[in-house]
Amino acid sequence: MYSWDFVNLPFQPVVDVDGIHTRNRAIKIYKGRRIGDDDNFKQLYRFSCENVDYLAQNFLGNDNETRGGALGDIQRMKCVLRYLGDPGIQVGVGENLGIHQTTVCKTVWAVCKAIIIKANDWIRFPQTTQELEHEKKVWLSKHRMPGAIGAIDCTHILIKRPNIYKDEFINRKGLHSFNVQATCNAKEIFTSIDCKWAGSVHDARIWRNSEIFKIMQQNGSGALLLAEEAYPLAPWTMTPYRNPVTAGQKQYNKIHTQERVIIERCFGQIKQRFPILQSKVRVSTERIPRMIAACFALHNVAKYVDDTDFEPYSDSTNCEINQSSFGISDTAANTVLQRGKQRRDAIASFLLARN
Repeated sequence: MYSWDFVNLPFQPVVDVDGIHTRNRAIKIYKGRRIGDDDNFKQLYRFSCENVDYLAQNFLGNDNETRGGALGDIQRMKCVLRYLGDPGIQVGVGENLGIHQTTVCKTVWAVCKAIIIKANDWIRFPQTTQELEHEKKVWLSKHRMPGAIGAIDCTHILIKRPNIYKDEFINRKGLHSFNVQATCNAKEIFTSIDCKWAGSVHDARIWRNSEIFKIMQQNGSGALLLAEEAYPLAPWTMTPYRNPVTAGQKQYNKIHTQERVIIERCFGQIKQRFPILQSKVRVSTERIPRMIAACFALHNVAKYVDDTDFEPYSDSTNCEINQSSFGISDTAANTVLQRGKQRRDAIASFLLARN
């Protein structure tokens, strides 16, 4: 099945009714555009055919305008998904779909903008006591860590060297990247994402300056997030024991490791569905956060419509750091740390008793 796209050829003379050459006008020559289904549809577009239709309707509405060779909503969504799964080569996507690279570029960023407008409908962190209590129950229905509502971690998205502030984007491995913080719940759905930070920024600094830090710090339900050692221990952020000695500490670390890995699994799922996040993103630096956020929203939609995941991807780009107070006084930081240790010890004893 084909629709049409036009290209401008050299100007040709246009003759009026009196046979007089009045002006030159570009003649539109249309070429076939590939929009038919393929045997490997999901490999190309990262979603099943019916779910691509759902994405187009949910994020782009029902604009079926095709005058002048315009792309329809489904075609626009397929263009973006093909770009995110290519990974990210606009010329190749254009050749594959039968459209110009410029059209691919404009379509990608217009659709990403449309997705971002509705991103808060798909990426939501629990804030009220009732929502936090509900998430605790959901977590316990699948896992064992009491009080947990999810896990938190950061992952690095590699980028080409920026034109400005180059050093700010160099991470621990000497590569240019964005350091993206995210949380997920027991259903492997991302509940928050912070993708505006350069690769040199420490995980703990991103955490301290995030909105969810304030929510967790002030929550009265006793909710907590599971985190690796890079994060400071607190009553609302449980990290593993560095050198477990007792049976309770060892049991706690075992369960913590088994359950915290859910965030690594979510990172693997999103990078496998959208390979552009695995390789070096080659677009202007200011546009990258929008694209990353769009991918995270689309991941949650995939969970909602039960679109099967791709094969696991092992993420090895995380950067570990030492714990730090990052902006709060040593006394306050020590108080929070001691409260965190007390709660962690209580959880360890609880888990050992239940084992």
